[in-house]
Amino acid sequence: MTRDRQGLPGGPPRRVARRALLAVASALVVVAGPLTPPAQAAPSVPVAASQRQLAAPDRVLRGDHVRDEQWQLEKLRAKTAWRTSTGRGVVVAVIDSGVDGSHPDLAGQVLPGLDLVTPDGSDGPDPVGHGTTVAGLIAGRADDDRGVVGLAPDAKILPVRVLDAENRYDDALIIAKAVRWAVDNGAGVVNLSLGGSSDSAALAAALDYAFARDVVVVACTGNLATSTTTKVWYPAREPGVLAVAGLERSGENLWSGSITGHETVLSAPATALYGARPEGGYWRVQGTSFAAPLVAATAALVRSRYPKMSAGDVVNRLISTARDLGPTGRDDRFGYGLVDPVAALTADVPSVGHNPLDDNDSPGVVGFGPAPEDGRDTRAAAAGRGGDPLGRRPEGWSALPAGQTVVGAPERLWSGLALFVALITGSALMVRRFRQIRR
Repeated sequence: MTRDRQGLPGGPPRRVARRALLAVASALVVVAGPLTPPAQAAPSVPVAASQRQLAAPDRVLRGDHVRDEQWQLEKLRAKTAWRTSTGRGVVVAVIDSGVDGSHPDLAGQVLPGLDLVTPDGSDGPDPVGHGTTVAGLIAGRADDDRGVVGLAPDAKILPVRVLDAENRYDDALIIAKAVRWAVDNGAGVVNLSLGGSSDSAALAAALDYAFARDVVVVACTGNLATSTTTKVWYPAREPGVLAVAGLERSGENLWSGSITGHETVLSAPATALYGARPEGGYWRVQGTSFAAPLVAATAALVRSRYPKMSAGDVVNRLISTARDLGPTGRDDRFGYGLVDPVAALTADVPSVGHNPLDDNDSPGVVGFGPAPEDGRDTRAAAAGRGGDPLGRRPEGWSALPAGQTVVGAPERLWSGLALFVALITGSALMVRRFRQIRR
């Protein structure tokens, strides 16, 4: 039986209207034309829609075209990896905006989950689409030649919704609750394609809870366009977490929009990716949000191949077999390098018996508490989104969503000039101060 990937209108008027809006967005974002260049750091003011470089809406992307464009599968040698493991028997928790399990590529792949935003389910399974895209990259079905296939196509997805309809969360406490619930409900791998600037003792305690119960945790390092800082996001910078930075389509260069730093552990493809979206459609995305699930999927492949292997040894296997990029050894840009599913599944890696990334320090918190430094300027977001393809900003939120459009050339020019002036001024002040000290 051929699967219908377009979705048919029907149901309550609210649902019909939402489907119509999604269809319009799809025509704008997912087209057969050339890819837009990667987004740069967000300007201080939103870019008007007329300034955005959107390809002409020739036709909505077909399922078979989506499969042809999944370059990350070839880059990561997915077909070779699948000879050894497809992720069967492993549950991956997607702590995100929810997951639309009715999407044809995810039908039968999604387990009953938890909604911590609207427990009554009034918003639907995924009002943003971010979590559905993440889930498809991990476990999209591989039983035909159309649509999105995940890197671990036989793994199961455990969805936990923590992001609201604007793709944000206000308090890390909700993430901590989600992590604990996912661990208690069978997750062997947890994917966190989200984060913020502030640390959280409550979330640190929840992550330690996951480590103590033999769970692999993966998180994205963050995107410059949706961040008020250049430091790696939390929880990616928590010791023990596999922090994933994003790569350009070439697979050799760091994506210009990726945050990276000394906490970076691994790198994975992050641009020109095609993903599943609610209501059976597809769209083109970019962001470290979509690099992290490729590492989570690799962890699922390894856990399926070696079901008795500890989470710490899985982490060690992933970092020991990564393909080195940049300077020899671990570096602040690429971490240990590009995740390599084939090597992770087949290489001879001695057991270490512990997570080499974890410092094993206690977070000093039992139970939950409010996230420190909670406030409007520290609000956290998903690192890449598809909720609003035009990049409109929610009220009070100062960053554009990462990954759908490109900043116009004039704004890039003015931003560059401002940076140049700042550097010259700073240098002059330093010289002046040095001369004063010498006197």
